[in-house]
Amino acid sequence: MTLASRITTEKRVGLLKKLLAERGFIRAIEVHSGLSAIIGNSAEIEAEGKRKRSFDALWISSFTETASKGHPDAEILGFDSRLGTINEVAEVSDKPIIVDGDTGGDPSHFEYMVKKMERAGVSAVIIEDKVFPKRNSLDPTARQELENPKVFANKIKRGASVKLSGSFMIIARLESLIAGAGMDDALRRARDYLLAGADGIMIHSKSQSPDEVLKFAAVYKKLCRELKLERPLVAVPTTYNTITEDELKDAGFSVVIYANHMLRASSRSMENACRLILTSGRSLETDPHCSPVEDIFRLVGFDEIKKKDKEDEKLMKSEMRVIIPAAGEHPGLKAVLGEKPCCMLEIKGKNVLERQKHVLSGFGLDKVIVIRGYQKGKVNVPGVKYYDNDDYRKKSILYSLMLAENDMEQGFVYLNSDILFEAEIVKRLLESSGDIVIVVDGSYRHHSHGIEKKLDLVKLKYRDSSPRRMKHIENQALRIGKDMVKEQADAEFVGIAKFSVRGSESLVKVYADLLRSHRGRFHEAGSLEKAGITDMLQELIDRGFKVTAIEVFRGWMEIHNISDYERAKREV
Repeated sequence: MTLASRITTEKRVGLLKKLLAERGFIRAIEVHSGLSAIIGNSAEIEAEGKRKRSFDALWISSFTETASKGHPDAEILGFDSRLGTINEVAEVSDKPIIVDGDTGGDPSHFEYMVKKMERAGVSAVIIEDKVFPKRNSLDPTARQELENPKVFANKIKRGASVKLSGSFMIIARLESLIAGAGMDDALRRARDYLLAGADGIMIHSKSQSPDEVLKFAAVYKKLCRELKLERPLVAVPTTYNTITEDELKDAGFSVVIYANHMLRASSRSMENACRLILTSGRSLETDPHCSPVEDIFRLVGFDEIKKKDKEDEKLMKSEMRVIIPAAGEHPGLKAVLGEKPCCMLEIKGKNVLERQKHVLSGFGLDKVIVIRGYQKGKVNVPGVKYYDNDDYRKKSILYSLMLAENDMEQGFVYLNSDILFEAEIVKRLLESSGDIVIVVDGSYRHHSHGIEKKLDLVKLKYRDSSPRRMKHIENQALRIGKDMVKEQADAEFVGIAKFSVRGSESLVKVYADLLRSHRGRFHEAGSLEKAGITDMLQELIDRGFKVTAIEVFRGWMEIHNISDYERAKREV
């Protein structure tokens, strides 16, 4: 997973030298993209009788990096392209990075290349002693022209002079065997480059036999003893691939690079997939040859994002408040309430507020805030935070709600104090991605309501009288209020809403603006102080904020009068 691979730039630069000192022999795999780097970085097998075997370093090859972008390996793209790939690989890996620097350009170009690579966290650059622009060494028909060894040695010296630390390595790649110049030429060049400050030597060969690289390794040992230096020797067994790592190690090699296998493997697989689709006229036949989408999700960290999203969602739900304005009187329930607020009305041993808290707690909504007013001393359910609207006869629900403004930062659920509801409604409310979400019931036309009760009616964007209303879809509210003609409405506002963090910010800003500038009537209310939640929702709609409507088919109950209370006692 990408975020799991974290390492500082300074630590990565020095990691190659550290691993060489600790292990004596390391293996590197070619990578050419972020995805290939994730695969190379995490590849691991169980080795018999030994610790797990994996790659110690990642190799960014000029051949595969340019080929992955559809260009030939002839120093066409320039170093900026290579630097982009370096950053891509460094972003998703924690292993040392070795980079193919081609010829390194002229000495001035190479100085800047070294500076940029070291700053990017590269552990080593390998440059080859051919004349710019080079041709790929494995092409048997390409002309291979060697650079003057004194000129190349000076390039190494110039590059070494700008290194910020001794950890960054400049490795000289000998092309004498590729160009047919012979073993003696390779040995002379190795001497010059080591004396110029090279931190290691890579001997290259396109022979299918390892004999000539093994012969060079033997004379290289003698050269290092003569110069009293210990510098690692690098092998790239692309053509002489029958030799094993143990044999290379025994011969004196310290690094083996598998230089182009990731790209070659992916190229063959992509060609095969194309043929199968063209042949079959569909993609089913490619399934056995393709990684499942889920595997790619896992590799690039998408699964981790989903996991964290769920954790964040859970956290946000746990931080989200529930705000219940409960300051007003309920004259229709006076006979059963006595001198108590509606939220304290008992139904089978539990009051309304306790029943609301019980359902909400099943979703982690334990931070409940109640705004008291009428008979406030009798609202005393434990675990609830209280605000008081002592002027509740003059200042209505919206004013009560905004007393809890400081508790809206994490978003909140709005709840009328006189309703009971099923858990499914809360579940759907929390699942909605809208910033301002209200729950509406389209079955209101079939209810009988007393003349004293005016419904909070809602006109929806998508009107449909079919049974679709029972399928729990999301709609959009265009208008809301009590004065709407019943035949023009599509649903009734239940008295439950959700404001996300963003929705809460919008509510607070609009209310603050209204306090500064609004005078007189406010939608259906005589003033802003007398406004209800529906007046504010209409104001938000009028200002262009989207109010999402979740349509339900019952599953809730308002206790507005004695008849509602008797029904609640029967059905709860």
